Amino acid sequence: MPMIKTETRGGVHAIRLCRPEVRNALNEALIPELTHAFGAVPAESRVVILAGEGPAFCAGADAEWMKRSRQFTREENERDASAIAALLRTVDECPLPVIGRIHGAALGGGAGLAAVCDVAIAEEGTQFGFPEVRLGLVPAVISTYVLPRIGTGAARRYFLTGERFGAAEALGMGLVHEVAPTGKVDERVQAVVSEILKGGPLAQRAAKRLIREVRGMPREQAIAETLRIISEIRVSPEAQEGLGAFLEKRKPNW
Repeated sequence: MPMIKTETRGGVHAIRLCRPEVRNALNEALIPELTHAFGAVPAESRVVILAGEGPAFCAGADAEWMKRSRQFTREENERDASAIAALLRTVDECPLPVIGRIHGAALGGGAGLAAVCDVAIAEEGTQFGFPEVRLGLVPAVISTYVLPRIGTGAARRYFLTGERFGAAEALGMGLVHEVAPTGKVDERVQAVVSEILKGGPLAQRAAKRLIREVRGMPREQAIAETLRIISEIRVSPEAQEGLGAFLEKRKPNW
């Protein structure tokens, strides 16, 4: 049975985790399926929504998967971790804006998925956490994406204690961008979708690449690269349409 459901409507591509009986916990079957889903987003899409069915967004690693992993060799564990790394990288590098609809719980790998969303909106009452140390493990693979979001200060506490924290704390540390009142998360997700659809699709793709690539460059290289990017973008048909629409006080044609 598929562990992922997808639907495209009006330029919005929804990807939904479908293991509600285990709160959408990750395992060796779900991970490659989700990776493939992000690699196969329809070309006509403008934005992706990542969500989970049932009581939680994603409760981390599946207990049965962890039980099987106790018998893994070091090489097998490395292959296992590489699959998670590939998933997070695929979501992070998805060329379209990705909105995370977070509810119920986002623990361990689920928190990692929240961290690779461009916009993460959590419902009030959602629980977050990095419980790996309580299992004698560490949040190693997800840290590549979580640390830039929450900073070392928050990581020093929550990576080491493994304690859970609420949506307000997740907002304060930057793991999510907004907390929606109970029952209003879909309304807030749609509001952000509406804002995204106002932007130029090629410009948004370029902006995502810029964020990912320029942040790690030395200063002089970053300056040169940003000069190249804006000079190319300004003469593109999309930019000409956008500037023309602004000057003519009309909606752009995209």
